[in-house]
Amino acid sequence: MLEKEFEFYLKHQEELVKKYNGKVLVIKDEKVINVFENELDAINETSKTYEIGTFLVHRCEPGEQNYTMTFHSRVMFA
Repeated sequence: MLEKEFEFYLKHQEELVKKYNGKVLVIKDEKVINVFENELDAINETSKTYEIGTFLVHRCEPGEQNYTMTFHSRVMFA
């Protein structure tokens, strides 16, 4: 549902980092609509105007590790 917002971040990551490094961005409709110090404030404030699930909250930092997550699962067999 937020694919275009995430693609916008990826496409513009370098320029966004130069401007907002370490800040939390709120992206909606392929533009940065607000900037915060932390995720909780970003969600709380933005949800007053926009419905949850219609905007992307993302910490702006350099590198692929900023948007790549790895999950590990250990399965035990009896």
